[in-house]
Amino acid sequence: MKQTALRRAATVSAVAAAFVLALAGPAAAHVTVNPGTATQGGYTKVSFRVPNESDSESTTKLEINLPVESPVGSVSVKPVPGWTAVAEKSKLATPVKVHDSEITEAVTKITWTAAGGSEIKPGTFQEFDVSLGPLPAVDQMVFKALQTYSDGTVVRWIDEPAADGTEAENPAPVLKLAAASATAAPSAAAPAPAADAAADKSDSGNGAAWGIAGLVAGLAGLVLGLLAYRKAATPSA
Repeated sequence: MKQTALRRAATVSAVAAAFVLALAGPAAAHVTVNPGTATQGGYTKVSFRVPNESDSESTTKLEINLPVESPVGSVSVKPVPGWTAVAEKSKLATPVKVHDSEITEAVTKITWTAAGGSEIKPGTFQEFDVSLGPLPAVDQMVFKALQTYSDGTVVRWIDEPAADGTEAENPAPVLKLAAASATAAPSAAAPAPAADAAADKSDSGNGAAWGIAGLVAGLAGLVLGLLAYRKAATPSA
């Protein structure tokens, strides 16, 4: 009986752990933009974080599409050792005024390609930095991303946020934009440090939420296992 109770406890704990991993895995694996917030009209540096979710293949290419409906006048790419970056411009249907100058084209796609040996290996991630500004007067910028693996598989992180807040199966990186304060306008020379701090807090908050969920599920499994063990060990009257 004791062995049966122990087997039941082990089974419950394993199921609880598998449940937590099933929830946390997909949420942690997609391409993200960090920080996740910035200020309208300002400049910021963002990092596109690319984890490799394959067990055997490496990530060899990343394509980030900038929203053409809310173009950015200045786009600069930070070099990544072992990777080549190509920024492609497109003609704008409607010219946009940036710093009293009218622009008729803007960067709408950036493609990073790995050279031999610099691919993102399984179990690792890479970050690709981009400077953007001035940021458009919209609530958010959706960067549709395509991640290519060494076997030719392409994962399309292109799903836009749902209206009800639920996460899509293949969510695109999203940069939330807040209106500039009338009393403290953002600097045009560099991103506001507060934006980075807010994004880090958001990322850590998400991680803490998954950690709490895992702890609760694990404790539930342990309690059920102990109850089963005590029931089996209690002699019948």
